[in-house]
Amino acid sequence: MEQVELRFDHASRAAQTHTNLSAIRQSSTGLWVAGDETASFEHLTWTGDHYGDQRTFMLADYIALPAGPEDEADIEGLARANGYLWLVGSHSLKRKKVKPKDPERGPERLATVVREENRFILARLPLDPRTEEPRKGSVLSGGQSLTSHLRNDPHLAPFLALPGKDNGLDVEGIVVTPDRVYLGLRGPVLRGWAVVLELRVEDAGKGRLRLSEPYRKHFLNLSGLGVRDMCPDGNALLLLAGPTMDLDGPVRVVRWRPGDKRQGIVPADELETVLELPYGVGCDHPEGLARLSDGRLIVVYDSPSPARITPAGGVIADVFKV
Repeated sequence: MEQVELRFDHASRAAQTHTNLSAIRQSSTGLWVAGDETASFEHLTWTGDHYGDQRTFMLADYIALPAGPEDEADIEGLARANGYLWLVGSHSLKRKKVKPKDPERGPERLATVVREENRFILARLPLDPRTEEPRKGSVLSGGQSLTSHLRNDPHLAPFLALPGKDNGLDVEGIVVTPDRVYLGLRGPVLRGWAVVLELRVEDAGKGRLRLSEPYRKHFLNLSGLGVRDMCPDGNALLLLAGPTMDLDGPVRVVRWRPGDKRQGIVPADELETVLELPYGVGCDHPEGLARLSDGRLIVVYDSPSPARITPAGGVIADVFKV
């Protein structure tokens, strides 16, 4: 294993983007990254010994956000394919946390579930072929959002009213191929089976996307783990498999070759464990996964330990040879 520094500017550190990284993809000159506490995404350029020269892009400058530019979008997945940058929100509800300084209000807070509309988006932004600068794009949201298509689903509909960390619906990974979009779900996990959705998406005009045909569901035997991120690996997909609930490890990278298989069961013998990843206790939760052009895997962590924070305002990511 090797390590590399991702260096962020003062504004992003103040917004805690560097400690809430949830998605990563390689660009032609560096990395696209996103955190799950803002309505923005970032670009970092390779400088020779670290990723830096950060630029921040506000989602509201490129798509219509349902709740406006200020509310967080909880971006949990990035994909770069076919000349586009794709971003997906968690599509999850949120239960309020118990505050250690105010435990008496804990039961009241645990009874409060919040819906934040900016989380329910799937966005596609064209990239300039020379500069990779993003342009105005399109979004699947509102009446055409993913959850609107799942309201009558026999497997997933019962989980739409549950917060993500309560095994409710929670999108945390995306892979885009020439004609399909795969979304990996952290939850729900159904009797130990994780879910990957397969979509076909088309332009609906006026900055909107829509599903072009019914979605498919794949149920993967990840031994009780959910999908925490995904990335392409040739004709295969690499899945970052980790806990669905709010707890520590185990976390591993698993290879899946979907081929032309229609929706259905994917048993354990059709999955290959590529890596067992390190994780901390209350920290260092592997959250973002990308395949680099040289074949190595880069992993970024949510809630990084103090040892991962650098004096220059960066955070340390791990790089693995596979």
